[in-house]
Amino acid sequence: MKEIYNMLKLENVRILPGVKDWKEAIHVAVQPLVDGGYCEPRYIDEIIKNTEKLGPYYVLCENLALVHGSTDQGVLKRQIAITLLREPVKFKEDGCDVRIMVTLAATDPESHMEVLQAMSELFSDPESMNRVLEASSEKEIYDLFVEAA
Repeated sequence: MKEIYNMLKLENVRILPGVKDWKEAIHVAVQPLVDGGYCEPRYIDEIIKNTEKLGPYYVLCENLALVHGSTDQGVLKRQIAITLLREPVKFKEDGCDVRIMVTLAATDPESHMEVLQAMSELFSDPESMNRVLEASSEKEIYDLFVEAA
């Protein structure tokens, strides 16, 4: 069985119109994992603190952020949430526009690597990236991730 089935649940995929700023982006990206019991509410605050201290280390490229904190910052169980914003957000003034936020709750350094590799393959292909950006439903995004794994 593919690891993606353990790491991504359909209920953790969301499409939103937009957010007012990067802090709200972190809140909405992590909230499904809090709601599902995969991390403590403090995980949101810890990621915001990390960002204020280190900058937006999780913005990987135009349109994509892998939002995450340390395993000891409130993670309870492994899981991923995916948030697609119709309107982009910037995590710093001169930074990339971000519309896809993949939020990772990892309990150790290794167990999520298969899923990250699948994501890397999905997002390294511009056509696949566009299919996620243009998705009309949460199920469509979920299916794109599962097919990539």
